[in-house]
Amino acid sequence: MATHAPATITTAPAARTTQSIVWILIASSLAVKAGGFAWDFLSYYVADGTGHGTTAVGAVLTVFGIGWCLGQAGAGALTDRAGQRTALTTLMILSALACFALALVQSLPALFAVSLCLGMTMEAHRPAVSAAINDAIPTQAGRTRAQAWLYWSANVGIAICGGAGGYVAHHHGYRALFLVNGLVCLGFAYVAHRTLPTRPPAADQQALTYRQVLADPALRWMTVAAVFTMVCAWGLVSVLPLLMTADQLPPTAYGTAMIANTVVVLLLTPPMTRLLVGRGEQLKYPLVPILAAGSAILGLGITVAAFQHTTLGYSVAAAILVPGEICYSVAIGAFLSTAAPEGATGRYQAVLSAAQAVASLPPLGIALALDAGGRTLVAVLLGVCALAAVLACRPLARSMRRANASLQATPRTLTSQEAQ
Repeated sequence: MATHAPATITTAPAARTTQSIVWILIASSLAVKAGGFAWDFLSYYVADGTGHGTTAVGAVLTVFGIGWCLGQAGAGALTDRAGQRTALTTLMILSALACFALALVQSLPALFAVSLCLGMTMEAHRPAVSAAINDAIPTQAGRTRAQAWLYWSANVGIAICGGAGGYVAHHHGYRALFLVNGLVCLGFAYVAHRTLPTRPPAADQQALTYRQVLADPALRWMTVAAVFTMVCAWGLVSVLPLLMTADQLPPTAYGTAMIANTVVVLLLTPPMTRLLVGRGEQLKYPLVPILAAGSAILGLGITVAAFQHTTLGYSVAAAILVPGEICYSVAIGAFLSTAAPEGATGRYQAVLSAAQAVASLPPLGIALALDAGGRTLVAVLLGVCALAAVLACRPLARSMRRANASLQATPRTLTSQEAQ
């Protein structure tokens, strides 16, 4: 693991520096997630809006996840090489075009193609935003708090998206949602272009590759834990719609469950963040136990959801997920703030975002499991994922202890020799 020294931005405009840029990006991230109807309602659109079956829904979501994996690698490299402003502006424009295309297609082959493009761009803003946060804030605890608020904004945005989108879709249809999503992405591109400074990357950053980044064993184990944890976390926007569709509940029921999740997120995030991170410049608690606790809670919540059949039951399950989401966001934020070396934050975030993308692939398997073994099989599979995430925390802790001992002996940065 390498130490992180925040990069100096010499060309930042005087009117907007550090904290103001960070909060503008967090607010913009919340807005783009709150308007992310193309992802949240893709399954409902395929099943209800175009008349395709449950298996087709799982297949389209899987294609979306494949695109997500591919897109994150490109977004991370573009962020570290071309700068955050260029990456955000370009990728958000492409995301808007994908949303507009989704509003026009109905055939299954066209849905596959558009879903792939949508997956490649929908989460592409995350590496650039994380890199901007790490550049702007000098302390580990400060960066962790900001990264945690970034994940909080994503959680709140997703929940708002589900709550508002469910009612809008019921009264105005799905295509209106996708058009709004595209406009929000264009708005984010405009904000990024006006807010972020133009910063040519340093010459030594050009040599940093994904091979070098993945030479960090702590990042590898964090990625494993993130994949299995996010299978449970993404159940809120992938497994829940499948289960609620099987129960023949309307989109408004899904909206109600997402509103319940939003309310609990708003209530618990500030006190839990203060409790887990602290108020000082150093982290209050190690991140690995926080990650393990979050994985266990997320597994519990999504397993409970598997056995529900009513709007109230799904809403309670969505609320149970929240403490796990907060713990996970704090742990990921702490890892990014302490582990990513200078010039590689975009790639580190891209690897962890790709882990989330991999976690979005199981909907096809969940749909097949629901048909083959019912809700009990779905619950078992989700519980096994949570257990795997908790078990991955042990080698993660061991890797981080070794890295910390090495850093105390000889502080260093990630070098090309580590990839050999």
